[in-house]
Amino acid sequence: MQLVECVPNISDGRHPEVYEAAAKAAAAVPGVTLLNVDPGAETNRTVITFVGEPEAVLEGAFRLTAKALELIDMSA
Repeated sequence: MQLVECVPNISDGRHPEVYEAAAKAAAAVPGVTLLNVDPGAETNRTVITFVGEPEAVLEGAFRLTAKALELIDMSA
């Protein structure tokens, strides 16, 4: 079994409903294990760490990105 890790940072560390939804989107993929969600209110960034087999992690990263794009307003 091959195992890979993904450690994306998203541009929100102050709104739990945003970073938790993004993390849950990745964790919902079969084969993905969510290891850590580390929000930083001061920097307004959240580091999310998850692992799994390559295809599962790729899908988890895609879903996390899609959810973050849906919920985070980057125009300001």
